[in-house]
Amino acid sequence: MTAWLVALPILLLACSGDGKAAASARSGPLKVVATTGMIGDAAARIAGDYAVVETLMGPGVDPHLFKASEGDVRRLAQADLVLYNGLHLEGKMGDILVKLARSRSVVAVSEEVPVSELREPPEFLGQYDPHIWFDVSLWAKTLNPVANALAELDPQHAGEFIANAGRLGEELRELDVWAQARIQEIPPERRVLVTAHDAFGYFGRRYGMEVVGLQGISTLSEPGLKDMDRVADLVASRAIPAIFIESSVPRRAIEAVVAACENRGHPVRIGGELFSDAMGAAGSEEGTYPGMVRFNVNTIVEALK
Repeated sequence: MTAWLVALPILLLACSGDGKAAASARSGPLKVVATTGMIGDAAARIAGDYAVVETLMGPGVDPHLFKASEGDVRRLAQADLVLYNGLHLEGKMGDILVKLARSRSVVAVSEEVPVSELREPPEFLGQYDPHIWFDVSLWAKTLNPVANALAELDPQHAGEFIANAGRLGEELRELDVWAQARIQEIPPERRVLVTAHDAFGYFGRRYGMEVVGLQGISTLSEPGLKDMDRVADLVASRAIPAIFIESSVPRRAIEAVVAACENRGHPVRIGGELFSDAMGAAGSEEGTYPGMVRFNVNTIVEALK
């Protein structure tokens, strides 16, 4: 039974046929599957009415831990275009993405982000921080790969894809300027963002905040007592008023830090829930990428200023 389960994704992919040939013979909208909500939101905005975009990882899903189910693999195998973040964010899907690329368009949206602009944290020596969507100016550089991939599959509407990407890019440039100005409302000594894991490194670098995570950029391991003591000492010694939980990471570790700070004589509160590796529910403000950024920034500012 175990061997059959391991082989199942390979069998599904092998039986899926030549996706690129199918796309060229296709009538109707393109079928696009994105791994994360941030990518799916951008793809839907760029494609407009000329594609049906599905997202594998919904609200609250941690992409570091995500394993594709049989149904997920089938959806991927039936897609004309698969969009993923890259930079090892979808680590457990690596083999599936490699196999898919042999028969259909599979694009890492991070491919045009210059290496010189990527973070390489010490604990991830040799690999880059994949959380590029937290720097809006970097995320804007993922739009061209999406538009170009759509244009290659549907040349008739290439001009519209490029135009839509341009409009979205302008919206993101305005969002980036807004975020920079909003963070300035926090007194400099309070611009310290404490969260469950180091997902906000790009955010801190771009918008001028010191970021402290209980654990590194991956959530594959649990934070230990030393991590909690380290963070509690920092929060108490610097009188930081609030720390934050994340929608895709269990809150118990942050709650333990709150208790540890109280034991040190410094009451600290949970300033709110931030959306880190996943967006909010569909139909909500934070269920879109721009809305998620605004929600996070407003939550951080109101808790710390």
